[in-house]
Amino acid sequence: MQPPAEHATPEKILVVDDDRGIRDVLAEFLARHGYEVETVADAAEMDRALERGRPDLIVLDLMLPGENGLSVCRRLAAQDRPPVVMLSAMGEDTDRIVGLELGADDYLAKPCNPRELLARIRAVLRRRGEARPSEAPGAAAMEFCGWRLDLVRRELRAADGLAVGLSNGEFHLLRALAERPRRVLSRDVLLDLARGEHTEQFDRSIDVQISRLRRKLAEGRGGDPIRTIRGEGYMFDAEVVRR
Repeated sequence: MQPPAEHATPEKILVVDDDRGIRDVLAEFLARHGYEVETVADAAEMDRALERGRPDLIVLDLMLPGENGLSVCRRLAAQDRPPVVMLSAMGEDTDRIVGLELGADDYLAKPCNPRELLARIRAVLRRRGEARPSEAPGAAAMEFCGWRLDLVRRELRAADGLAVGLSNGEFHLLRALAERPRRVLSRDVLLDLARGEHTEQFDRSIDVQISRLRRKLAEGRGGDPIRTIRGEGYMFDAEVVRR
């Protein structure tokens, strides 16, 4: 398997695990695949490492001494933090769900195959790269298909002034789509884009959110620009004007 070649400098992974043996194995394996790796044993060491520089991704053990991984993940989610892949020897569905709800980008049960962890890391970094915002600086609204999406007031209005109520999750999803017109976005990418502190924490189904958005757009007086791309995801098929 070849190391990532598209980056001028290697991406940096911070491994947070109290098991020195696991840290050493992961550090050696990830380094062989082109990543710069730093390892620490607990949350306090992690905080000091973050002060020295921001990694591209954190591999975070759930069962840490002192502050546990769930608490760390919750704290990081409230900041502008790198993506997190959480590891846990417990492997219970409830722990996985709680970890994802607290902001982890992926979750893997221990003991894990380093190759699977590598694949998860690459997938998370790829999704984050695709999800980088492209909004023009200073844009306060976007107009498309007779609709105006106010980014400050978080309002969607038709040309005749009809307002359509959006939940926080629907607003984030519609904004994510409108910011990237005529680009096919996978469900995983849309999930990353729509996830945020204001998004409904327990409704992770992009398909359900898309269905709700389409129903509201269809009931209004503008068009519905959301297109399903079979086997790939969704595309916002409209010209978008930023104001």
